[in-house]
Amino acid sequence: MRKFTIFLSLAALLAACTGNDEKRQEAGNTDLFSEAIKTAEAQIGYQVKVIEESGKILNARTIENGHVQYISRQDWTSGFFPGTMFYMYDLTKDPKWLDVGVKYTEDLDTIKHLKWHHDVGFMIDCSFGNALRVTNNDAYKEVIIEAANSLSTRFRPAAGVIQSWDEDRGWQAERGWMCPVIIDNMMNLELLFKATEFSGDSTYYNIAVSHANNTMKHHYRDDWSCYHVVDYDKEQGGVRSKQNAQGYAHESAWARGQAWGLYGFAVSYRYTGDERYLEMADNIYNFIFTHQNLPDDLVPYWDFNAPNIPNEPRDASAAAIAASALYELVKFGKEEYRQTADQIMASLASDSYKALVGTNGNFLLRHSVGSIPHDNEIDVPLNYADYYFLEALTRKMRQEGTL
Repeated sequence: MRKFTIFLSLAALLAACTGNDEKRQEAGNTDLFSEAIKTAEAQIGYQVKVIEESGKILNARTIENGHVQYISRQDWTSGFFPGTMFYMYDLTKDPKWLDVGVKYTEDLDTIKHLKWHHDVGFMIDCSFGNALRVTNNDAYKEVIIEAANSLSTRFRPAAGVIQSWDEDRGWQAERGWMCPVIIDNMMNLELLFKATEFSGDSTYYNIAVSHANNTMKHHYRDDWSCYHVVDYDKEQGGVRSKQNAQGYAHESAWARGQAWGLYGFAVSYRYTGDERYLEMADNIYNFIFTHQNLPDDLVPYWDFNAPNIPNEPRDASAAAIAASALYELVKFGKEEYRQTADQIMASLASDSYKALVGTNGNFLLRHSVGSIPHDNEIDVPLNYADYYFLEALTRKMRQEGTL
């Protein structure tokens, strides 16, 4: 009897120690994220100060040769910096972020007419979509609907997809494509779903569903990794080729592309309730987070099949996108994904990725990759890494009731 009592006491002690360890870890992460918010206030706050003192509306994307690179309204990343202002407002409740968020967002109004590439979804939903969410200004709904009209002009009925890039522009014209569709395009579908919600016109919804279904059918391999580019025949339908433009090789798994797909199918499930999209997100999750080349801190190398792993650049932007998608999936009953998302966020909020105040061009996160095959933006901060990290943190804190 005494031995049994001792055994129970030891078990209780171990349970108590485990519980205390978890509480200490949780407290440590809370401090980590609080520090990340403070760093974001300082870094992004100074970025805003520089812009405001210039007397112009500038849009920060990255750094090059030690200098901040500002971009035009028509750059595909132009919605992220304005959108970041609204997540800073969510996290701090400081009205200064709301004021500049509205100012920088409304500067992008003409993008609603952009028709020569597919990224109008990124550009308008990340800016005006967040502005609408925070301010409830119905005028922003009209911007979203008009942008969806512009995006819809790129729908190719024979192939059932939204064409990503024009086949006769820039470096894309050298590839011999007819209707290139990139996995990133899944991120533009939210704009279409919202346009149907705001207008009552199901055309946008139907285009989004057609695109998601064809992406699910043609972009993914048997192991649930995805190609970056699928080239369709826009006149007869069908697939002409499957390639990688920003990954290591045509049959490799470009890390940010995997994250775009995970996020895009989570959003598609949110708006449709189609269980196939939720299952697709599960499959993509399993590919990413059981991959033998995924580092222990869950921040991937820029391509899962890059030849010099572990001596390859990491991509914090891919990790941030995936974390935000996972918190979205938690809302749909995937509670088991919370721990993975928390681990990614703890890594990104650590000194390994979070910048020191006054460094990194006043961006928050370090160590992202734009496109290694194009020798562009390698191991630098990127505005969309910051955007999705802050979006993920906002989602996490809301789910935990701390925001």
